[in-house]
Amino acid sequence: MAASGTETAQQQTDEIEALSSIYGDDWCVLDEDEKIYCIKISDCLDKPKWTLCLQVILPPGYPTAEPPIYQLKQNLGESIIYLWVEKIREVLIEKAQSSDPEPDIKKTSEEVNEDDGDDFLLDCQPAQEDSIKMLSYIPSESQEDEELPPIHHGNPITDRRSTFQAHLAPVVTPRQVKRVLEKLYENKKIASATHNIYAYRIYCEDKQTFLQDCEDDGETAAGGRLLHLMQILNVHNVLVVVSRWYGGILLGPDRFKHINNCARNVLVEYNYVHSGEESSKQAGKSKKMRKDNKKRT
Repeated sequence: MAASGTETAQQQTDEIEALSSIYGDDWCVLDEDEKIYCIKISDCLDKPKWTLCLQVILPPGYPTAEPPIYQLKQNLGESIIYLWVEKIREVLIEKAQSSDPEPDIKKTSEEVNEDDGDDFLLDCQPAQEDSIKMLSYIPSESQEDEELPPIHHGNPITDRRSTFQAHLAPVVTPRQVKRVLEKLYENKKIASATHNIYAYRIYCEDKQTFLQDCEDDGETAAGGRLLHLMQILNVHNVLVVVSRWYGGILLGPDRFKHINNCARNVLVEYNYVHSGEESSKQAGKSKKMRKDNKKRT
């Protein structure tokens, strides 16, 4: 069944928010009404040799019925068509080799009233009895409890008295996801957050599929958007929880931007995602290795 216009528009919004958090200052809105955007792509962050601008237009039917319209603009007079073709070929080959069906994403749509909250950052507090939300979404397992994975906390973002902070843990089973959530809720500040949005992706190597799920915790569609970001970044075997403490001022769509930015920052910090500079260095290494191999042959 074809997606409705409302669903298609929401998918576009989700993708735009994810791309904006991924590319930061390199993402530019040229015309919001006409859905025209530009992404600046460089070979490195410091004094790049060349920069390419990918301009995209999202038609009304994107992504369900129409492809995006794009134009590539280069700022230097270098022959680059061959590189484009070969890069597209790499993507197609990778797509063909990893055509994994993705399970359905579970979302909640319940809105909650946002009560006044305080601006504060996460610190370590003694364990406190509190109702543990969200855990019914994680299937129980009869096996013995697995070891609790390490939990990392990202840097908080504060905007108009609302504070957002991401927490990350490596996970390979749903049971580990549940254990991490239980541990996080032992902290009274996390337990008292207005929302604790989470998403996880676990790669099942034997079936070559992804086990993934998300939770809004009352922030409608936030979990699905967080999972969408993780899919675009192609991260796996990781759980990300973003806590929001509401400060009394409505943020509108900016709250989703902060949730995505918190999540992406912590994923980059703990090496689940390469930063632009790291990716460029890695690409340079791969290119050099290819040249060396050609010389040997």
